[in-house]
Amino acid sequence: MEKLVLYIANKNYSSWSMRPWIALTAAGIPFEEVLIPFEMAAGNPKFKPISPTGRVPVLHHGDVRVWESLAIIEYAAELFPESGLWPKAAADRTIARSISMEMLSGFRALRNACPMNIRRPKGKIALPDGVMDDVARISAIWRELRQKSGGPYLFGAFSGADAMFAPVVNRFDVYHLVDDRETLDYMDAVKSHPAWLAWQEAALKEPWIVEEDEA
Repeated sequence: MEKLVLYIANKNYSSWSMRPWIALTAAGIPFEEVLIPFEMAAGNPKFKPISPTGRVPVLHHGDVRVWESLAIIEYAAELFPESGLWPKAAADRTIARSISMEMLSGFRALRNACPMNIRRPKGKIALPDGVMDDVARISAIWRELRQKSGGPYLFGAFSGADAMFAPVVNRFDVYHLVDDRETLDYMDAVKSHPAWLAWQEAALKEPWIVEEDEA
């Protein structure tokens, strides 16, 4: 099999890069990482030759190009069906994909007001309307699924759904958006996962500083 090459941006800022990187790493799927840092808040013109959208992440597999975080996770799950990227039970896989799509298309207020920034000093900020509604919905998703599965992750074992919400864990943490024990327990589980710790360690070492913007 030809190698997988995952193009990403700054680990400190790029929430969409974090999702497939965490998913593939947690699943033990081998890939080569190529990091092209943002040169400005809007991105980097170097993304255009490698990605149809001019954005990252994008996965190269031979002549195949896969863009968008969730599509990359789906593609890897098809290549490696025993990797555990999705839950084993069909009903659980359906829910995992549904909440992953909800993350992909929703929670705009939270994402706009609280950009991912792993190096950001922790502390509250003034929040516009809609942010706490997003926080409540996400917390409810996590609580319901962990109560059903028994945890520590959404479907018991770490899956692509947890990877899709990984940047939200950072946002909840650094902006102090939650204080209920169940939500914090899930966040602690994600933050202690080896894939998360590896991403965080690299992010903290990065030299680049970019004006805050959604990435």
